[in-house]
Amino acid sequence: MSNSQILLFCGISLAIALGLAALLFPQATMTDTQRARLDTPQPAESLGEIDLGGYFGKVKVTELVDYYISNPPDADTAARVIEEDRFGGC
Repeated sequence: MSNSQILLFCGISLAIALGLAALLFPQATMTDTQRARLDTPQPAESLGEIDLGGYFGKVKVTELVDYYISNPPDADTAARVIEEDRFGGC
């Protein structure tokens, strides 16, 4: 393969890659309204429900926050969970 063929192949490959990037870039961008919504904190009431599956089913986010505030996890429980994960990971 000669040097001119190599340069031609690299040039065509680069042109195809840049062309695809130019064509697909608008599909990957967000609109201004989407960006503005992401920058604004949303109230918990607007988050809706989360499907916890099984026995619990769908639960409102506000109910989860209320439950967490009224029943905070013990510091010992959180430390034990981390230790169990490390042991199980090996």
